[in-house]
Formats: sequence, C-alpha cells, structure tokens
Amino acid sequence: MPTGFEIAEIEDTDNSNALRRHEMASKHDQTARRLARREGVDYNQGQGADIISNRRAIEVETASTARDGLRQLQGHRKPVYIAGADEEATKVALEAAEGTTVGVMDSDGNIVKSSSRKRS
Repeated sequence: MPTGFEIAEIEDTDNSNALRRHEMASKHDQTARRLARREGVDYNQGQGADIISNRRAIEVETASTARDGLRQLQGHRKPVYIAGADEEATKVALEAAEGTTVGVMDSDGNIVKSSSRKRS
C-alpha cells in the first residue's frame, strides 16, 4: 500500500512531465509565432501546416515530434519546411527529411536544408 510520501513522488513526477510538455508547447508556439511574423501571415494552430504563406509551408516541431512534420506537410504544392523549435529539434528534422523533398529551418527561419519542391 503506498504511503503519502510515494504518492507525493508520483504527483511530483506527473507535474514535472506536465511542465516539460508545457515548455515544449511554449517553445513550439514561440517559434511558430516568430516565423509567421517573418512570413507576414498568421500562425495556424489548427490541423495542417503551422505557417502557410504564398511562398512556402512550414511545420514547427520539437525534437520528440520532428518526424511527424513530414505527414503534416503532405499535399502542399510549394516548398515545404520543418522548422526545429530548438537546435536538437533541427538536428532530428534534418535526419527525418534526408532523402525527401522537405526542407529544414532552424528556429530563426534560417534554411539548413532547402526544399526541392518547386513553387506552383
């Protein structure tokens, strides 16, 4: 039977995990808003790419979700990019995008790998 101490540890662990998820979401949102401003468009918080401009579509991802960005960018007929929310996410995105038409940006919007999709 758990003691009060063990329950407190479990609750603390749950709070730590929730805090980490919030920090990741915040880093994602901050990056998405910054890149949307740079592109002159609104940040799309719904389904699909986070940023869609006339020039390109960008999906912002954290290290744990970078591989999911490829799916979010399917169907776009313009250059597409995964933007890493931080340096680690950018590295994971580069690995995931290797051999694809998907480009990669860092959190400041600097292109690390160009998208090979042509603008339509």
